[in-house]
Amino acid sequence: MSAGATGVGSLPGGDAREAARTATGSFEDFPYLPELPARGPGADMIGRSIGLLVDMYGHVEPSGWRISDRPGRDTRRARSWLGEDLDALEEFTQGYTGRLKVQAVGPWTLAAALELHGGEAMLQDAGACRDLAGSLAEGLREHLADVRKRIPGADVVLQLDEPSLTAVLLGRVRSASGYRTYRAVDRQVVEGTLREVFAVHDGEVIVHSCAPEVPFGLLRRAGATGVSFDFSLLTEREDDALGEAVEGGTKLFAGVVPGTDGPLSDPGGSVMGVRKLWRRLGLAPGALAESVVVTPACGLAGASPAYARAVQAHCARAARSLADNPE
Repeated sequence: MSAGATGVGSLPGGDAREAARTATGSFEDFPYLPELPARGPGADMIGRSIGLLVDMYGHVEPSGWRISDRPGRDTRRARSWLGEDLDALEEFTQGYTGRLKVQAVGPWTLAAALELHGGEAMLQDAGACRDLAGSLAEGLREHLADVRKRIPGADVVLQLDEPSLTAVLLGRVRSASGYRTYRAVDRQVVEGTLREVFAVHDGEVIVHSCAPEVPFGLLRRAGATGVSFDFSLLTEREDDALGEAVEGGTKLFAGVVPGTDGPLSDPGGSVMGVRKLWRRLGLAPGALAESVVVTPACGLAGASPAYARAVQAHCARAARSLADNPE
């Protein structure tokens, strides 16, 4: 069984049906629900996840998304676009059985991006962060139930995007003025909140971050079954945590192909680094295709439509190369 290949989430353009056709056609064994941020606020990663919240709303200010007392136009638009994307995915997955990935922003990146009434990030208020995580968990529960109802044969995989997680842990998230940073959040608190949000789904939960210094150990302890990351940002400092993760059964979603236009090497060349890492960690070559899913390094919203299609086909071929020649 090969773990295969899938996309990260975002695609260029604004046509939901075209995006669903690409995401299901490129990854026949592991399609995903595309996101199309080019449509505007509410289709972006943060806005889409604000649309999932229960009893919590947001609206767009010049500085970004801010908490609202009631659902307004921006929240309604976010929900409407998500519905359109789900309709399109449902159309192209009639009779599908197998893994299917949906993405949402995780609680810590959301807390770093969503502003309180005064303009500071929710991150500075521990109580607000707890409320946000609870609202997100409830919204995800409803969203996952909707996806399962629409595509009953799907084995749903939940991806939580946490690109700000490392900055939250290290106290690097900038305040509204930009002159200071918010205090680092205690690791136990971060881990406990993630564990609560992960618990809404009894299937696979993976965390995606295309930032450096992904906290593999913390994510594994919190219960993530997989970690999605930009392979080019790994350093040997992460070797021990990676080795432990793989030996503990964590899947690695290795982002090996750049997310913006550029020349593509041959598919085998794209996963050469993964094979080298495996040898360096002393892991069994036979476990490689089981443990690694090949993806683009990050979302493809900034790519041209032609490159986005090419990259996804390239990832599928690279995964086959890994399965056929693990050594």
